[in-house]
Amino acid sequence: MPYEAPTHTVERSLRATTGARIIAGVDEVGRGAWAGPVTVCAAVTGLRRAPAGLTDSKLINPKRRTELAGELAGWVTSYALGHSSPEEIDELGMTAALRLAAVRALEALPVRPDAVILDGKHDYLGGPWQVRTVIKGDQSCVSVAAASVIAKVRRDAMMAELGAASEEYAPFAFGANAGYPSPVHKAALAERGPTAHHRLSWSYLDGLPRWRHLKKVRVSAETAAMESGGQLGFDF
Repeated sequence: MPYEAPTHTVERSLRATTGARIIAGVDEVGRGAWAGPVTVCAAVTGLRRAPAGLTDSKLINPKRRTELAGELAGWVTSYALGHSSPEEIDELGMTAALRLAAVRALEALPVRPDAVILDGKHDYLGGPWQVRTVIKGDQSCVSVAAASVIAKVRRDAMMAELGAASEEYAPFAFGANAGYPSPVHKAALAERGPTAHHRLSWSYLDGLPRWRHLKKVRVSAETAAMESGGQLGFDF
């Protein structure tokens, strides 16, 4: 599928209008999963020409995506990852869990960014960070696209390692679905119930009569609305 390569337009605009010099692109993966953490990557790229084929991670085939993540690890100025666990997601709600993961990623960078480009239209990060939200930023902004690819590849690898770590997790096929809904995942849930790595505040439990008693109360109406839209696995 043809696409336009991401540019540094937003990064240059932030430099010109705010004086920011260190700009981090931020993107998340795992928002729509039923199991595993939500993962956020913060990537600082400067204004250098991006590696060929860089775009939103969901538009890149898995083999090339893995190769590209390896290239990006040495190409970016710096990057860091932050995670929020299933327990934190259940306790805090997705919006707060996303913020927690993003703050962990940003604070793990060697130098604090002057500004942050956040993929999407909602600023879940807030102050004290100077945030610019960009819809489809993972397709249009180089730094966000880099964060998108690194986050996706690293989280997929984490879930594959989890699936291979124990016979208990093998039936859920985390290596294939990364914790998102899939026929195999759904069948394993119905038969075995959720593992310690599943999110227990999510509505998939409503459809599992044997296990719905394990469901945790959602934090807020805002969180419930957000997650009921995300739980279908739109970024699988």
